[in-house]
Amino acid sequence: IPLINTRFRILPQRQYHAIAGLSMGGEGAMYFAEQLPGYFGSVASFSGPLSIQRPEYSGGGMDTQGQKFADVFGPADGFYATAHNPMADTINLKNTRVYVTVGNGVFIGPGAILTNDRYPRAITSTGDLARAEDWEVSPVALEDGCSIGAGAVVVAGVTVGAYATVGAGAIVTRDVPNHALVVGNPARRLGWVCACGARLVDSGGDPAAAVPPPYAAHTELLCGSCGRVYAYVPDAETLEERSGPRQGAPA
Repeated sequence: IPLINTRFRILPQRQYHAIAGLSMGGEGAMYFAEQLPGYFGSVASFSGPLSIQRPEYSGGGMDTQGQKFADVFGPADGFYATAHNPMADTINLKNTRVYVTVGNGVFIGPGAILTNDRYPRAITSTGDLARAEDWEVSPVALEDGCSIGAGAVVVAGVTVGAYATVGAGAIVTRDVPNHALVVGNPARRLGWVCACGARLVDSGGDPAAAVPPPYAAHTELLCGSCGRVYAYVPDAETLEERSGPRQGAPA
């Protein structure tokens, strides 16, 4: 930051300071913004591990520049790992705009668009050019394992649930439940998808409906690809996994 300030003319107000990163750079962007509370007006992390203390990372699943987690951060619950975990100091981002949160294993197809203002205007109601403080940013959250099809648009303020699939060209204007398959403009739930990505079917072998019949003899939703079994939870409008993949199927 000092080098950038010496080489470029940087305005002092925080709304003109932004930082973003991809993958481990996303973790670094969040962490760095937290270390300088009050400096950055905006921060974004794309496919960055926002919590390095998650079991799949600290348990040996994440290498850092070719080094094992424990060699870099020490014990997962230790002081050093906690001090370098972006999720540990999110309070420092209280007045910082976090535009997009992208979970682990998220697929974003070519030409997909994630917007950041639900009610955009270039000018104010008085006709003056809108300033940074006139914009109300609404973050987008893409949860673990979800897929955004090519050319889809996810409108500001929307959360796409874990392992959900947004069809190509869809316009998503409201939250998408976990495992839901949504298509169209505006996007509507067409059915459900497995963690492996295949479309789920009902007990008769037909594509599962957006709202499975509540009084069917067999209410489970099945994956013909990997063998997982799910149950529909009406109150939450989501799915619960009842059994994992069959032996030999992709995990």
